[in-house]
Amino acid sequence: MIKLFSISFSFLILLQSFGISFSDVAQLDEFIEHAQFHSEQYGDNVFVFISKHYGELKANHHKEHEEEKEDHEELPFNHSSCFHITSLPAFVLNTIKVEISAPDFLDRTDKPNFHYQAPTSSFHSLGLLQPPRHS
Repeated sequence: MIKLFSISFSFLILLQSFGISFSDVAQLDEFIEHAQFHSEQYGDNVFVFISKHYGELKANHHKEHEEEKEDHEELPFNHSSCFHITSLPAFVLNTIKVEISAPDFLDRTDKPNFHYQAPTSSFHSLGLLQPPRHS
């Protein structure tokens, strides 16, 4: 079951990286139907059909056969928008200029702010909190 899931998930990622969506897969019957129409009407083989609708003959074919425009819009893989490329413009309207200067160190002449007071607890007087001694 895990292998089936991982294979299907990998296949899904592969299809999405090519830009193939579920709607394209659902439109494959229109692709086959229109290819058969071209085969019967114009005598086109599969490679000529693909060239007329997706390749170098596309512009010429659309000019000559404007009556098939609705059929051409239903064909798969005709994405007019590109979802994986986005542009995000950024505008900086106000710039803040911060100048950092080094602090001035002055000679201090006043008294220090700390003092030491000897411990006065009973534990020190009894010798309980003393460092170990050599024997």
